[in-house]
Amino acid sequence: MEKINSQAWYLVKKGEANEAFELRDFLIESIDKDEVIVETEGFGLNYADIMARLGLYQAAPPLPAVVGYEVVGKVIAVGNTESEKLVGTRVVAFCRFGGYAKHVVTTINAVIPVTDEPIGDLMALCTQGVTAYYMASYLTPVRGGDNVLVHAAAGGVGTILIQLAKHQGANVIAKVGSDEKVKRVLDLGADHAINYRKYPYEIEVKKHLNNEKLDVSFNPAAGSTFKKDFKLMGAGARMILFGGSEMSSSGSGILGKLNFLRKMGLVVPAFLMMRSKNILGVNMLDIADQKPQVLRACLEGILKLYREGVVKPQIGGMYSAFDLPKAHSYMESGQSMGKLIVCWD
Repeated sequence: MEKINSQAWYLVKKGEANEAFELRDFLIESIDKDEVIVETEGFGLNYADIMARLGLYQAAPPLPAVVGYEVVGKVIAVGNTESEKLVGTRVVAFCRFGGYAKHVVTTINAVIPVTDEPIGDLMALCTQGVTAYYMASYLTPVRGGDNVLVHAAAGGVGTILIQLAKHQGANVIAKVGSDEKVKRVLDLGADHAINYRKYPYEIEVKKHLNNEKLDVSFNPAAGSTFKKDFKLMGAGARMILFGGSEMSSSGSGILGKLNFLRKMGLVVPAFLMMRSKNILGVNMLDIADQKPQVLRACLEGILKLYREGVVKPQIGGMYSAFDLPKAHSYMESGQSMGKLIVCWD
């Protein structure tokens, strides 16, 4: 293959978005036989990117690094002749970091051909849609009649969780941070919505449960919300932890991490068994590394529901690549709703 000159946004230091990134040139000289090169139309933002920028994501590569998990684009080169039929094909693709680039190298099993679907919809269905599908429809499927709490319900994962849970017959309580977001999640089908900035959410959840217990909590915050959710859970209930966004407000360094863990408290496995409560941790990067076939199955599953009209992705903003710091800051502010997408001009 010919060498490819490209550009990417490099995360060069921790801190504020407008100081943490630099647009740099880089060169792709070769790829392995199980890899492809995707010329990207754009990429999506995920909260893990914010955590990486703040230095709170242990799995992030050492700086300087190109972060980002997902792209949409066209395959322009493959590592073996058996895969040549993919050249010229539009795809949605996962990558183990490296997504903030005009050209991305990824494995062949991480790309799925698509047609002319909007880039925003495809990006919303990639990492965030797959995460929601994995938790609600694959790992521990939501059942009809389940009482479900969705934290960060107006975000990229949350908006899809609401739709999946309702499709599967659940009673959905959505936790959000503004009245505008309350309206959005109710329009998506949530049965109840709580503005946690106005009301203690754990008290409001109890009211909506009408003396019943919580069956499922989808929780990307952890920290102090862990204990609150745990008290709301009944027999057979499960809490799915898929992030630690509260860590960003717990302070920096080791003391901040210890404070975050202190808020969660100690869980004794024998107690979980006696109370028949379940805690499940989800890290999609580990799933991608160890079970790539699961990731692919979940992407195919959420794409099928999208094409059937069951899931409607929510787009929170489309940005030029040159406005990446602005997009990052907006996501970090907590004001965004739905998926944020960055497109190369």
